[in-house]
Amino acid sequence: MGNKRKRGSIRIFDNWCKGCGLCIAFCPTKVFDMNGEGRPVVARPQDCVACKWCEWHCPDFAIVVTELAEEKGNA
Repeated sequence: MGNKRKRGSIRIFDNWCKGCGLCIAFCPTKVFDMNGEGRPVVARPQDCVACKWCEWHCPDFAIVVTELAEEKGNA
């Protein structure tokens, strides 16, 4: 009877991203880091809770978050 939380998979379309940094600044679980070109990279994918803040607020529509199916644990 463990606590289950939503998980997400993040895809960044680099050719659309202008590097505004909103996703990096406001991600509640700090999933993103900035690469050497000033663009976001998914540094901690396991921490994504599929809140979709980054997807909904990206001004370039460069991020897509897919909610992953919950893993079934052994009892």
